[in-house]
Amino acid sequence: MPKRGKKYQDSVKLYEPEKMYDWTEALELIQKTAKAKFDETVEISVRLGVDPRHADQQVRGAIVLPHGTGKTKKVIVLAKGEKLKEAEDAGADYAGLEEYVEKIQKENWFDFDVVVATPDVMNVVGRLGKVLGPKGLMPNPKSGTVTFDVAKAISEIKAGKIEYRLDKTSIIHAPIGKVSFGTQKLVENYRTLMEAIIKAKPAAAKGQYLRSIVISSTMGPGIKINTAKAVD
Repeated sequence: MPKRGKKYQDSVKLYEPEKMYDWTEALELIQKTAKAKFDETVEISVRLGVDPRHADQQVRGAIVLPHGTGKTKKVIVLAKGEKLKEAEDAGADYAGLEEYVEKIQKENWFDFDVVVATPDVMNVVGRLGKVLGPKGLMPNPKSGTVTFDVAKAISEIKAGKIEYRLDKTSIIHAPIGKVSFGTQKLVENYRTLMEAIIKAKPAAAKGQYLRSIVISSTMGPGIKINTAKAVD
């Protein structure tokens, strides 16, 4: 087992590693256990009682966090015609089609965080499936990134829209802000995300849905949350 640094060890002394904390208390603690010199991201990991191998047990969606993530995302819009001007006016960092598809394919260029595409160009964007898919960047109607309303999509992404999705181990990982946000903003972001995850429970899910919830800062230890009281 790798030896942890002094700051990490000091952080562990501030809480009980095996205790299941109330979620508001955990969000207060996370600000004390974050010892890095930079503004750490607060992330939540939720293990669900579903089987990601089955299509009817997938959990995926997108929400706008009330206070954003603390990070400004670069958005590329793949579209044509008037939608390109609309994208530029809305604040897209990049807007185009064939030139960017070629740049991504040939130059392995990924200077963006989110890809938005209009439905009428998905036949072209589809060529990027093998490179965007593994990175979780492929536009998808469920996450609101395949749409003709590119202005709205860009506005929501810049305001703090995040996508949550189940990974192969039945866990959802998502950021809920920065340590500097303070307890109240983190509480509101956490509540918004957890309510969305609970609402997205598949009808095919059996037994306990929320198996475990852990929050942590970038360099800090994980703090366990009582799943029986995941939200008020």
